[in-house]
Amino acid sequence: MNNFNGKSIILFDGICNLCNSSINFIIKNDDKKHFLFASLQSDAAKEILLHLPSKNLNLNSIVLIENGTIYEKSTAALRIAKYLNGGYKVLYAFIITPKFIRDWIYNLIAKNRYKWFGKKEHCMIPSPEIKCRFL
Repeated sequence: MNNFNGKSIILFDGICNLCNSSINFIIKNDDKKHFLFASLQSDAAKEILLHLPSKNLNLNSIVLIENGTIYEKSTAALRIAKYLNGGYKVLYAFIITPKFIRDWIYNLIAKNRYKWFGKKEHCMIPSPEIKCRFL
């Protein structure tokens, strides 16, 4: 896999309104530009996934690739929070909650995300200011 210069990669559902809003939130609160992004529907994400060790990834979930390690669902979300500006870092403390509880809540939201938040026909197109952060 390419060297991404110490950056972590977030793969997300590009047609999900909740997911797109979450990515915009991360961009707004990631002053150090720690994250790069790719929608799961993109060729870039498919190429990245081909190079990852085989693992039964849930592609209905956010995926974080950090130093070659793959995280998904609530673990990915909490690890992302660790890098955000301000008080959002404290959310990482929830990592001590058992994974089956965290992922149950995550799965409930993920299962209903289109119903509750809607979806787009196409993946979002990043603005010129943030385009360099998308793979």
